[in-house]
Amino acid sequence: MENFHLVYEDDKYKVKRENAERASKVIDANKQDAIKQARDFVKSQGGGSLKIHKNKGGFQEERTYPKSKDPKQSKG
Repeated sequence: MENFHLVYEDDKYKVKRENAERASKVIDANKQDAIKQARDFVKSQGGGSLKIHKNKGGFQEERTYPKSKDPKQSKG
């Protein structure tokens, strides 16, 4: 399963594969729309983990797409 990060840089949201320097996708939208577009991108890449970062740095949350790829069995 691939890991992707949604980060806010240069006044835009960027989806980056883990350990990549360049963005796989650049999104010019508000955060909620950026999360939706990032989710669709991760799904189009065969699924994986999306790690969402806070706009001013730090980690916010992690989501797995599709849900069936989530290694955790809990509902949280």
